[in-house]
Amino acid sequence: MNGVVFDFDGVLADSEPLSWNAWREVLLPHGIDVSDDDVLACTGTNSKDTYAYFAARGELPPYGEVLAAVDEHRRSRYPAELQGFPDAINAAQALALVGVPLAIATSSSRRNLDLKLEVLGLGRYFDATVAGDEVPNGKPEPDLYREAVRRVGILPGTSLAVEDTRIGADAAAAAGLRTVIVNRMGLDTGMHPTISEVDPDLLLLWLGRT
Repeated sequence: MNGVVFDFDGVLADSEPLSWNAWREVLLPHGIDVSDDDVLACTGTNSKDTYAYFAARGELPPYGEVLAAVDEHRRSRYPAELQGFPDAINAAQALALVGVPLAIATSSSRRNLDLKLEVLGLGRYFDATVAGDEVPNGKPEPDLYREAVRRVGILPGTSLAVEDTRIGADAAAAAGLRTVIVNRMGLDTGMHPTISEVDPDLLLLWLGRT
């Protein structure tokens, strides 16, 4: 059986601005000013890799302390400020309605993912979700996508991954899924195919379900 595995942040949820505002607020007192280039370099990676990237620029408190501060900042803003991307949410709803197995593979922690799913009311559409702290290695390693297809019970070679970054698409491709990038940020997508919005009819066509 085939299905679709969605990335979450940047595909379903417009959460990246809230997350990067949190990193900026936490890192600025330590002399690190997060630039747009930094955002481009780290988007799609997990929190450990993001911390390591900035720790190479200056002395920071331990990872756990920094992450706790970042999480407190962004989690406090999710209930009032987190928005979803209508195209991807509508696509997930439409695919679920016709019985396409759906999963999420995200670098977010389980705690943050569950809160964002609750705020956006999306949990009921997905058969399985995998968070970044539930696998040994984050993107671009294939662990998240391998676990997602295992949990939802779909075949990677005939299934599709929807990402918003080259890092994430590389992870999905390494797990054997066909990949497509909804290029919301104008990032380098490498050789991966891109779309301007998530269209359920197009996804169904690629799955051979039309």
